[in-house]
Amino acid sequence: MTTRTVPPAVRVTGVRHRFGDTVAVDGVDFDVAAGMVFGLLGPNGAGKTTTLRMITTLLPAPPGTIEVFGLDVARHKLAVRRLIGYVPQRLSADGALTGWENVALFARLYDVPRARRRQVVDTALESVGLVDVAGRTASTYSGGMIRRLELAQALVNAPRLLMLDEPTIGLDPIARTSVWERILEVRANTGMTVLVTTHYMDEADQYCDRIALMHHGRIRAMGTPAELKASVDPDATLDDVFRAVTGDELRSSPGERMRDVRATRRTAHRLG
Repeated sequence: MTTRTVPPAVRVTGVRHRFGDTVAVDGVDFDVAAGMVFGLLGPNGAGKTTTLRMITTLLPAPPGTIEVFGLDVARHKLAVRRLIGYVPQRLSADGALTGWENVALFARLYDVPRARRRQVVDTALESVGLVDVAGRTASTYSGGMIRRLELAQALVNAPRLLMLDEPTIGLDPIARTSVWERILEVRANTGMTVLVTTHYMDEADQYCDRIALMHHGRIRAMGTPAELKASVDPDATLDDVFRAVTGDELRSSPGERMRDVRATRRTAHRLG
């Protein structure tokens, strides 16, 4: 009897990307098992967002190979997009629209059939706890509510892979916990895989099954939070691991682009 091999949710092999003369991603390799919460960590300019954007097909197919559930992103771009939900670092919710209208817009973009659209939108809003405020404009939402609204937008096509770029940036600890509770609840109910970038080491330690640390476009360390901490010191924290890997570059790196920093600050300000 032949045993069928289940492909990983994401497989990245030898991937590279340049912006002009700047090497943003330099030969990255990692796998994300189906159903896992996988954290991609590193300082600003490490290549995390570029890597996510290549996986989502928002950047051209790079040298190397990226597969999502066995589909090559270079050859099956549309099929891959149907499997993915994406919450970018920059805010995507429209403050002039209600919460319901924001999610409905994404339902149309994902070609959810008109006959099912209302039910799908209501279900997405219910999954993030926003049904009671769905009729209010997003401009009246708190930072945590906006992030949950964007999560609902990403969930409207029932993705097998949810990709989150700094999903809790600028939020207070209570709002951060609320966003993560919703993410984990949806994951538990659907078996969805989660790939996330974050600068909050406590989040990565608590919520990620496996972590890859990037620096200057390369993966410098990878393992479970416990394995990474043990590799530095029995009493180490993930902050200690981060410093050991990046040389204490907690805030910046030589390849950091100022427009990315400004975008991050604008997002944090709007959510704050």
